[in-house]
Amino acid sequence: YFTCWSEKKEAAGRCCFSPACVTALCFSWVITHHLSVSPRFLLQINCVTFPLPGEGPEQQLLKPDEWSYCDYFWADRKDPQCTTSVTGFEVLLQKQLKGKQLQKEMAEFIHERIKIEEEYAKNLSKLSLSPLAAQEEGTLGEAWTQLKKSLHDEAEVHLKFSNKLHTEVEKPLLTFRGDNFKKDLKKYDHHIADLRKQLASRYASVEKARKALADRQKDLEVKTQQLEIKLSNKTEEDIKKARRKSTQAGDDLMRCVDLYNQTQSKWFEEMVTTSMELEKLEVERIEWIQQHLRQYTTLRHETDMFNQSMVEPVDQLLQNVDPAKDRELWVKENKTGDVRPVDMDI
Repeated sequence: YFTCWSEKKEAAGRCCFSPACVTALCFSWVITHHLSVSPRFLLQINCVTFPLPGEGPEQQLLKPDEWSYCDYFWADRKDPQCTTSVTGFEVLLQKQLKGKQLQKEMAEFIHERIKIEEEYAKNLSKLSLSPLAAQEEGTLGEAWTQLKKSLHDEAEVHLKFSNKLHTEVEKPLLTFRGDNFKKDLKKYDHHIADLRKQLASRYASVEKARKALADRQKDLEVKTQQLEIKLSNKTEEDIKKARRKSTQAGDDLMRCVDLYNQTQSKWFEEMVTTSMELEKLEVERIEWIQQHLRQYTTLRHETDMFNQSMVEPVDQLLQNVDPAKDRELWVKENKTGDVRPVDMDI
């Protein structure tokens, strides 16, 4: 750069990306964001400034070894369904919305499971009243009667199981994070989107100021050359005026860059805080679902235990079935005579 602006530009290159301390409220820890990188190692993508891959000082993860949201969603990515880009924050929001939908689908699945249980209980109860083999007698008849009774008891158990599934699994899955949840996500979305718009506006101002500086410097260079080769009657006063305009343009660029960096630091801080809040919400969602699906397995085990307790009397009676005793009882009740026939005598 020509004139004293080159010295200012060099100084700005050393300090244009000052460190920004970010307090992540949900975890109460402080992050220091270092962006002191030489301009030749910088890359602007969608108005966000990144270091060139493999150039400049290596960045450290904010939360190493945790695969935290705040470390892996800074860049935008192409939307596979169209030509537009999707911000990393939008990807995080889509994850939340998808989680809400999957949670709803799980509730629908449990509802279908409840319907099966209810239908099963209804059929068991109906079958327990069947007159089939009601005339069986003796110890086998007792076992058969107990077996049919156990179906009625088992039906009650499955009906209670279905009721508990509704109150302790299905309903919590449906009611966890109601309609206000989507409203909260929209607030996050609008807040971060507004910061990106501000950043884009600041970036446009930087580019405009950069072009203005280049034009002023070119004008100063042309006038200086014309004076040197006597092609113009421009006076030294004109040169000084052009130099002042060039310096002013340089100052304007420095101011625009400083405002851009302040806006980007604000966006950075809000991205860290908000992405960690979304991370916390996802952990809560997974733990909530885990808790209630474990309740499903607990209820299922309880049902099996109750069913087993109802089968045990049947099993005991079946073990006590005595064909000889049954024969004795039946013969006593149905005998037609114990005098046997003898040979005919002439």
